[in-house]
Amino acid sequence: MSARSVIRRSLPVAVLSAAAVALSACGGPPAPEIAAGTEGAVTEVNCGIEVTVPGPPERIYALYQPAIETLHALGVSDDRLVGTAWLDAPVLAPFAEAQASVPYVPDLPQREALLSANPDFVLAGYNNVFATTGDESISTRADLSALGVQTWVNAPLCPSADGLSDEAIDPAQVSMETIYGDLHSLGRVLGVQQRSEELVAELRAKVATVQERVAGKVKPRVAILLNDDDGSYRVASGIDFGTRILEMAGAENAFGDLTERRHVAVSKEELIARDPDVILTSTCCDAATVDEDGQADVQQILTDPALAGSTAVEQRKVFAFLFADRAASLRAPYAAERVADLVHPE
Repeated sequence: MSARSVIRRSLPVAVLSAAAVALSACGGPPAPEIAAGTEGAVTEVNCGIEVTVPGPPERIYALYQPAIETLHALGVSDDRLVGTAWLDAPVLAPFAEAQASVPYVPDLPQREALLSANPDFVLAGYNNVFATTGDESISTRADLSALGVQTWVNAPLCPSADGLSDEAIDPAQVSMETIYGDLHSLGRVLGVQQRSEELVAELRAKVATVQERVAGKVKPRVAILLNDDDGSYRVASGIDFGTRILEMAGAENAFGDLTERRHVAVSKEELIARDPDVILTSTCCDAATVDEDGQADVQQILTDPALAGSTAVEQRKVFAFLFADRAASLRAPYAAERVADLVHPE
C-alpha cells in the first residue's frame, strides 16, 4: 500500500469554502477576543504560529494517530476529548481503554462535521489536514482561528507556513528533541504541565534503554518501503521520522540522503543498487491494522523477481512494520524498541 495521501482506501474530499455564508453556516463558535496578557491565558508558539487559549481547552478534537495518542498519554481523554478520527492502527495498549470511551470516525471529517462537534481546540498529527490543497485538507489554521478554534500540529511535521504540507517540513525539526519540546508546550496549553514533564522523562528513559542495548553494534542499512498498487515502491527518506527511529534502534536509513520529500519513488534498479540489509514495510491503514496484516506486503517484496538478488530478500530479512509505528510522535521509542528486536535479534 502507499502512504497517507495514496494508501487511504477511500477519503471524502473536504472542500475549503471561501464564502462568508459557508463560514457562518457551519456551526463554528464565534471567534473570541483573547489578549495574550489576559489572566489565565496561555500563549505558546507552534509551527511559527502563536496559539493563545484563555484557559485549558475543554472541547478537543484529535486528528490522526500521533494526536490521538498524545492526548491519551497526557491524560486528556473522555472528559475533554469530543472527537477523534483517522487511526492507521490500534492505539498503543495503555491507551486502548481510553480510546474506546471517546467518539471515533475512521475517515477525516469534512470541515462542517468537524465544526459540528463545537471544538475549541484541534490537534493534528498530520500537516496535510491544514493544507490549502489535496483531498485530505479540512481547513487552514487561520480559517479555524477566525472561528474561535485554536489548532496545533505535532511539531516534527511543522510546515514552513500555514497551508503548506510535507514538502515544507524543516529537516532540522525531525527529532525526538522536537517531540519533547512539543509535549512541554502542549502540556502548558492543555493545563497538564506536570503530566507532560513526567511523559517526557518516561520517553527519554525508554530511548536511552534502547540506545544502550544497541551501542557498539554494527549498523545495518535498512530500507522502509511503501508497496504501491501498481507494483512499484517508494521509500521513507531522510526527513521521514522513520530515519530517527532507525538511528535510535542502531541502524541507518539506506535512503537517508534523499531529503526532497518524506516519500520518494525509486526504481527497483536503485533498490538493488543500494542493496539494504533489511527491508521494513509500511503496512497501513485503519484502526484494526496490526503487524500480521503486513505479511501480504512482505510476500510481495519477497516474490518480486526484480528484487530476487537483493541481500534483504536473499536472507529473508523483510519484516512487516506499521506505517503508524514510524509516526513523528511519542510512539517512536516503542517503534525503536521493535526495530532493534528485528535488526539486532542477538
